[in-house]
Amino acid sequence: MVWIKRLLILALIALIVIQFIPVEKNEGGYESLNVFVAETKPSDEVAAILKSACYDCHSNQTVYPWYSNLAPASFYLADHVDNGKRHLNFSAWDAYSTKRKDHKLDELIEEVEAGEMPLESYMLIHSEATLDAAQTEALVNWAKAARLNYSEAFQPQ
Repeated sequence: MVWIKRLLILALIALIVIQFIPVEKNEGGYESLNVFVAETKPSDEVAAILKSACYDCHSNQTVYPWYSNLAPASFYLADHVDNGKRHLNFSAWDAYSTKRKDHKLDELIEEVEAGEMPLESYMLIHSEATLDAAQTEALVNWAKAARLNYSEAFQPQ
């Protein structure tokens, strides 16, 4: 019984200590999305979908929940956002080549149509990110139309 008490005390001390490990937050501002928005021209409906379901993990603007200041949740969220931005970062759209932009939009279409995005773990806490059939269709149709701007660059003249 004594060893259980010591283990719990040690775990509590560790939990307190990790609160002091800083985690970099992803709060660059929505202006970092200007190039992406200007090039892809999302409708107001699609812009709202992107903001509620995509930008937290796929841009330099994340709206953090209250628990993001508590470790180990802060570590999980930082890793989750970093991973999302590694796959697609709308804030870095201007740094992508035309071919890469086309490919990223193609991947977006595939992931959304397959129901792989947004992630279930994200939608559990962010119910506003759950896409209904009409929202999914609007997002996919917008991405297909936006893709034309980039895929035309690869068509023979």
